[in-house]
Amino acid sequence: MLPWKRAFGPLAALLLAVSVATTAPAVATTPTATPTVSPTAVTAAAASSGWNNYSCKPSPAHPRPVVLVHGTFGNSVDNWLGLAPYLVNRGYCVFSLDYGQLPGVPFFNGLGPIDKSAEQLSAYVDRVLAATGTSKVDIVGHSQGGMMPRHYLKFLGGAAKVNALVGLAPDNHGTTLLGLTKLLPHFPGAEDLLTEKTPGLADQIAGSAFLTKLNAGGDTVPGVKYTVIATRYDQVVTPYRSQFLSGPDVRNVTLQDLCAVNISEHLAIGLIDRIAFHEVTNALDPGRATPTTCASVIG
Repeated sequence: MLPWKRAFGPLAALLLAVSVATTAPAVATTPTATPTVSPTAVTAAAASSGWNNYSCKPSPAHPRPVVLVHGTFGNSVDNWLGLAPYLVNRGYCVFSLDYGQLPGVPFFNGLGPIDKSAEQLSAYVDRVLAATGTSKVDIVGHSQGGMMPRHYLKFLGGAAKVNALVGLAPDNHGTTLLGLTKLLPHFPGAEDLLTEKTPGLADQIAGSAFLTKLNAGGDTVPGVKYTVIATRYDQVVTPYRSQFLSGPDVRNVTLQDLCAVNISEHLAIGLIDRIAFHEVTNALDPGRATPTTCASVIG
């Protein structure tokens, strides 16, 4: 991949962030819980794909519901049009939420303060547990959605309600956006603007106060199994090895070690990559895991 192509994704994200920051009203203390995707759209997605079906009862083969947590700028439907049906077709009860909404910013979620987003996840997990009659869930998240649940596990009592956390390209230790975040000090007021208008973005910059607190004292908490699935071609969460976790019950996976010709980047790994999806199912059900190879794309 040519260098300018690799830089385009982060640059586009940064430009979109600036656009949101300069047009959105000031962030409320707590992001609004109003979904940015209409109830009709969510209902249609559930009817056509079988996920977000609150009458679903987990089977003995897959005894825990799976909660999908979208990434920055994502939402509960679009981020999961690939993985949610993939899991449903394999017998899982699958649910997804919207979080991190900003007042006056439709469709694009995951922009509010991440600690407040974790509170939204906490409430949603309780809802799923009540609906399914189970005591624990498994969580699969993409990008911010693979990192944010760690705040829930560590600070909001989530470890007692979660069996496994699977992160697809999670920014566990923040990102430099291929070095673009290092340019912020050269633009007076830019970092303050991001913090004020889009705190969810500011929280994800490597070295942020949020990430410093999250990772202090270790990456993991006892009782939860962790899997990180990364790609060498990630152009958003950089360097890609910063996604990996340290600690007990951790498995760090690089897609290209499973299939050398895999060219997924940051978005594809969460949206369409069936090799990554196969590795997700291995993490959810290690007792029935099968080797993930290039052939998993047709599995």
